[in-house]
Amino acid sequence: MTNERTLYRPTQGRMLGGVCAGIADYFGWDRNLVRILAVVSILIPGPQVLAYIVGWIVIPDERKLSRS
Repeated sequence: MTNERTLYRPTQGRMLGGVCAGIADYFGWDRNLVRILAVVSILIPGPQVLAYIVGWIVIPDERKLSRS
């Protein structure tokens, strides 16, 4: 049994870089819930902003996936 899900940053419905929208779509969660959790987590000390930036760089954009 194979899993055909792909993690990518969608072109539609993203707010900043699409990282939260991509994670929400991948796991089947509500996009707004993931966004709220991301913003709230920034209030807790830690590397959350750095993790978002790394996700923005590492997670491929939907447009790049469609060209392949």
